Amino acid sequence: MNVEVTPLPGIGVRKDFAIRNGRRVGVVTHRDGQIELIVSKSDDPDACLASLPLTVDEAGALANLLGAPQLVAQLTEEHREVPGINTRQLPIKSNSPFDGRTLGDTALRTRTGVSVVAVMRAGQVHPSPTPEFTFTAGDLLVTVGTAEGLENAQKILKNG
Repeated sequence: MNVEVTPLPGIGVRKDFAIRNGRRVGVVTHRDGQIELIVSKSDDPDACLASLPLTVDEAGALANLLGAPQLVAQLTEEHREVPGINTRQLPIKSNSPFDGRTLGDTALRTRTGVSVVAVMRAGQVHPSPTPEFTFTAGDLLVTVGTAEGLENAQKILKNG
Protein backbone atom coordinates (compact mmCIF):
# COMPACT_ATOMS: atom_id res chain seq x y z
CA MET A 1 0.00 0.00 0.00
CA ASN A 2 1.48 3.33 -1.07
CA VAL A 3 0.83 6.15 1.41
CA GLU A 4 1.35 9.60 -0.05
CA VAL A 5 2.50 12.41 2.23
CA THR A 6 1.59 15.90 1.03
CA PRO A 7 2.68 19.05 2.87
CA LEU A 8 -0.17 21.56 3.05
CA PRO A 9 1.50 24.98 3.49
CA GLY A 10 -0.02 26.92 6.34
CA ILE A 11 -2.28 23.96 7.27
CA GLY A 12 -0.27 20.84 8.09
CA VAL A 13 0.29 17.47 6.43
CA ARG A 14 -2.01 15.16 4.48
CA LYS A 15 -1.30 11.42 4.46
CA ASP A 16 -3.54 9.28 2.28
CA PHE A 17 -3.76 6.23 0.05
CA ALA A 18 -5.94 5.02 -2.81
CA ILE A 19 -8.58 2.39 -2.09
CA ARG A 20 -9.98 -0.11 -4.57
CA ASN A 21 -12.71 2.19 -5.94
CA GLY A 22 -10.27 5.02 -6.72
CA ARG A 23 -11.14 7.21 -3.77
CA ARG A 24 -8.41 8.29 -1.40
CA VAL A 25 -8.67 7.88 2.36
CA GLY A 26 -6.39 9.69 4.71
CA VAL A 27 -5.66 11.95 7.60
CA VAL A 28 -4.86 15.65 7.72
CA THR A 29 -2.80 16.59 10.75
CA HIS A 30 -3.10 20.34 11.24
CA ARG A 31 -0.30 22.50 12.59
CA ASP A 32 -2.42 23.27 15.66
CA GLY A 33 -2.80 19.54 16.46
CA GLN A 34 -6.26 19.03 14.96
CA ILE A 35 -6.77 15.71 13.20
CA GLU A 36 -9.20 15.11 10.31
CA LEU A 37 -10.17 11.82 8.71
CA ILE A 38 -10.81 12.53 5.02
CA VAL A 39 -12.30 10.74 2.01
CA SER A 40 -11.89 12.10 -1.52
CA LYS A 41 -14.44 12.14 -4.31
CA SER A 42 -14.00 9.23 -6.72
CA ASP A 43 -13.76 11.51 -9.78
CA ASP A 44 -11.39 14.04 -8.14
CA PRO A 45 -8.87 12.78 -5.58
CA ASP A 46 -8.09 16.35 -4.54
CA ALA A 47 -11.74 17.16 -3.70
CA CYS A 48 -12.98 16.11 -0.29
CA LEU A 49 -16.19 14.06 -0.15
CA ALA A 50 -16.21 13.78 3.65
CA SER A 51 -14.18 15.16 6.52
CA LEU A 52 -14.47 14.09 10.15
CA PRO A 53 -12.64 16.06 12.83
CA LEU A 54 -11.24 13.73 15.51
CA THR A 55 -9.87 14.37 18.98
CA VAL A 56 -6.56 12.72 19.87
CA ASP A 57 -8.49 10.12 21.91
CA GLU A 58 -10.89 9.45 19.03
CA ALA A 59 -7.99 9.09 16.58
CA GLY A 60 -6.33 6.67 19.02
CA ALA A 61 -9.50 4.62 19.37
CA LEU A 62 -9.88 4.44 15.59
CA ALA A 63 -6.25 3.38 15.23
CA ASN A 64 -6.85 0.62 17.80
CA LEU A 65 -9.92 -0.56 15.91
CA LEU A 66 -7.96 -0.73 12.68
CA GLY A 67 -4.52 -1.74 13.96
CA ALA A 68 -5.27 -4.53 16.41
CA PRO A 69 -7.18 -6.73 13.94
CA GLN A 70 -4.39 -6.29 11.39
CA LEU A 71 -1.77 -7.35 13.95
CA VAL A 72 -3.90 -10.31 15.05
CA ALA A 73 -4.44 -11.34 11.41
CA GLN A 74 -0.70 -11.24 10.78
CA LEU A 75 0.03 -13.35 13.86
CA THR A 76 -2.77 -15.77 12.97
CA GLU A 77 -1.29 -16.22 9.51
CA GLU A 78 2.16 -16.82 10.96
CA HIS A 79 0.80 -19.45 13.37
CA ARG A 80 -1.55 -21.07 10.83
CA GLU A 81 0.66 -24.10 10.36
CA VAL A 82 1.28 -24.58 14.09
CA PRO A 83 -1.51 -26.81 15.40
CA GLY A 84 -3.15 -25.73 18.65
CA ILE A 85 -1.81 -22.16 18.61
CA ASN A 86 -4.35 -19.35 18.41
CA THR A 87 -4.16 -15.56 18.47
CA ARG A 88 -6.80 -13.32 20.00
CA GLN A 89 -7.19 -9.74 21.12
CA LEU A 90 -8.44 -9.32 24.67
CA PRO A 91 -9.66 -5.96 26.00
CA ILE A 92 -8.99 -4.31 29.33
CA LYS A 93 -12.39 -2.85 30.13
CA SER A 94 -13.02 -0.03 32.58
CA ASN A 95 -14.51 -2.47 35.10
CA SER A 96 -11.60 -4.92 34.79
CA PRO A 97 -9.81 -5.65 38.06
CA PHE A 98 -6.57 -5.10 36.10
CA ASP A 99 -7.30 -1.53 34.95
CA GLY A 100 -4.35 0.36 36.49
CA ARG A 101 -2.46 -2.83 37.39
CA THR A 102 0.50 -4.51 35.74
CA LEU A 103 0.82 -7.46 33.37
CA GLY A 104 2.74 -9.24 36.14
CA ASP A 105 -0.28 -8.84 38.46
CA THR A 106 -2.37 -10.94 36.06
CA ALA A 107 0.03 -13.90 36.11
CA LEU A 108 -1.56 -14.84 32.75
CA ARG A 109 1.42 -16.84 31.51
CA THR A 110 1.66 -18.85 34.73
CA ARG A 111 -2.10 -19.33 35.14
CA THR A 112 -3.06 -20.01 31.50
CA GLY A 113 0.07 -20.49 29.37
CA VAL A 114 -1.01 -17.47 27.30
CA SER A 115 1.57 -14.93 26.16
CA VAL A 116 0.81 -11.25 25.73
CA VAL A 117 2.82 -10.34 22.63
CA ALA A 118 1.68 -6.71 22.30
CA VAL A 119 -0.65 -4.11 23.75
CA MET A 120 -2.54 -1.66 21.53
CA ARG A 121 -3.16 1.67 23.26
CA ALA A 122 -4.42 4.88 21.70
CA GLY A 123 -3.19 3.88 18.26
CA GLN A 124 0.25 2.81 19.47
CA VAL A 125 1.59 -0.73 19.52
CA HIS A 126 3.59 -1.67 22.61
CA PRO A 127 5.34 -4.91 21.57
CA SER A 128 6.56 -7.50 24.09
CA PRO A 129 5.31 -5.77 27.24
CA THR A 130 7.30 -6.51 30.38
CA PRO A 131 5.68 -7.68 33.64
CA GLU A 132 5.88 -4.02 34.84
CA PHE A 133 3.68 -2.79 31.95
CA THR A 134 0.62 -1.08 33.51
CA PHE A 135 -2.74 -1.64 31.82
CA THR A 136 -5.29 1.10 31.20
CA ALA A 137 -8.97 0.70 30.33
CA GLY A 138 -9.27 0.57 26.54
CA ASP A 139 -6.06 -1.39 26.02
CA LEU A 140 -6.26 -4.33 23.62
CA LEU A 141 -3.94 -7.20 24.48
CA VAL A 142 -2.70 -9.24 21.54
CA THR A 143 -2.34 -12.75 22.95
CA VAL A 144 -1.14 -16.13 21.75
CA GLY A 145 -1.98 -19.51 23.28
CA THR A 146 -4.26 -22.51 23.16
CA ALA A 147 -8.01 -22.04 22.74
CA GLU A 148 -8.56 -23.12 26.34
CA GLY A 149 -5.80 -20.85 27.61
CA LEU A 150 -7.22 -17.87 25.76
CA GLU A 151 -10.71 -18.52 27.17
CA ASN A 152 -9.24 -18.67 30.69
CA ALA A 153 -7.20 -15.51 30.10
CA GLN A 154 -10.34 -13.66 29.01
CA LYS A 155 -12.12 -14.74 32.21
CA ILE A 156 -9.17 -13.67 34.37
CA LEU A 157 -9.03 -10.22 32.76
CA LYS A 158 -12.75 -9.80 33.32
CA ASN A 159 -13.12 -11.26 36.80
CA GLY A 160 -9.67 -11.36 38.37
